Amino acid sequence: MRDVTPFTTKDGSTIRELMHTEAQSLAEATLTPGQGTQRHYHARSEELYFLLEGGGEMEIDGERRLVGAGDTILIPPGARHSIVAGKSGARFLCCCAPPYDHDDTFF
Repeated sequence: MRDVTPFTTKDGSTIRELMHTEAQSLAEATLTPGQGTQRHYHARSEELYFLLEGGGEMEIDGERRLVGAGDTILIPPGARHSIVAGKSGARFLCCCAPPYDHDDTFF
């Protein structure tokens, strides 16, 4: 899967989609130091983030927490959220069910 071409999502993160089925998708997302996603929500998709490297501040519906490697974050459908990478950036897996779709991203 190393040859998967990265692309930028509507929220501003760079992802490499590793798997996409009718039921779910799995992507690797990266944020450079200080980079953040635009606060958004998905009407249909539930998301799971699993932090592989680095970390930062995660915000879900106004609640903020520091997150780092090894943390798993659940983002329910409809929850407004964003993540801002810390000094070392962030690399994480993002699982969406149903799968990620640009048309399911709202600001």
